[in-house]
Amino acid sequence: MQPAQIIVLVTPLFFLLIGIELWVGLRSGRNTYRLNDALSSIGLGMLSQLVGVLTGVFTLGIYVWVFEHTALLQLSAGSPWVWGLGLLLYDFLYYWHHRFGHTTALFWAAHAVHHQSEDYNLSTALRQTSSGWLAGWIFYLPMAVIGFPPLVFVVVALIDLLYQYWVHTQQIGRLGWFDRWFCSPSNHRVHHAVNDPYLDRNYGGILIVWDRMFGSFQDELDTEPCVYGTRDALRSWNPLRANWQVYGDLLRKTRSATGLRDKLRVWWEPAHWQPPGAGLPAPELPEPRYDPRAQQRYDPLMSAAGRRAALAAFVLLLGATAATLWWAHLMAPWQQALCLIAVAAGMSGVGRLCSATSTAHASAEAHAKGVSS
Repeated sequence: MQPAQIIVLVTPLFFLLIGIELWVGLRSGRNTYRLNDALSSIGLGMLSQLVGVLTGVFTLGIYVWVFEHTALLQLSAGSPWVWGLGLLLYDFLYYWHHRFGHTTALFWAAHAVHHQSEDYNLSTALRQTSSGWLAGWIFYLPMAVIGFPPLVFVVVALIDLLYQYWVHTQQIGRLGWFDRWFCSPSNHRVHHAVNDPYLDRNYGGILIVWDRMFGSFQDELDTEPCVYGTRDALRSWNPLRANWQVYGDLLRKTRSATGLRDKLRVWWEPAHWQPPGAGLPAPELPEPRYDPRAQQRYDPLMSAAGRRAALAAFVLLLGATAATLWWAHLMAPWQQALCLIAVAAGMSGVGRLCSATSTAHASAEAHAKGVSS
């Protein structure tokens, strides 16, 4: 069975758990869902999976080539120890991949997509990048060099990814001893928050002990409720814009940098780094303290007809994505690409529907502006 087919099979479970989380939130008065945000997040996950079908030959091909030409050991996929150690090593390498994904602009450009949602729920877990294949594979080559078979690599990577689904929720509180050892909802809420104490913390995929070992752990504080999203807010439901946002910013900074060294530093330094003379405030002016609650969430009001149209279009696109993923291994690359383009165009249309403010709301806003003037 292909990895893409496994994703298709577990998708009903994803939606069942989303439904349960929504029900719990509504019953408890702590609903964390908005239709527009959830459709956007799940749609980005659909595009990520379709891109993965096209690029998997590239990323897995590199792993296989390195394994066949440089493997130091001949580890057997029939040994339980190989699988256990493989998962442990993958999770360790994932920690560093994830950490660089926050501290280096090149990797943040891909990873930022996952953090753009200003909500935090199980649909956020499905919000994945479409450009991680460009460089993310570099971090896992040590497994190939050591001698972990490609089958082991693919399966433990899928296990590590699927584990992280359930931790994207605000409906589960702290879990005592479990929080000290594993990535948990409390630990991962901290990771997604933009508050100063939480920024760039808790990178662990399955184990949180990596963060404790390497100084990046932060506990969730009762005095500091988490605020979610990114500091450079996307303010759009367009999936293409979501994937391009940081890359566009980095390209603009690269053009403004004067020397080759600074042009390269734009991509290696943290994403907020600016090349010298790029319109920075005077050095003597202190940087204003970031207030995570000052920015209003992006939430254009949709009409009832717009909500129905967006939801109907999304369901059709979800079915098309599932069918493509299931039969992708039988398709030619150009057919896979056509399906990707069609779904991307469709989700862009859903984004437009989710961004269309209702006439009544627009009239009310215009009236309010007229009164205030």
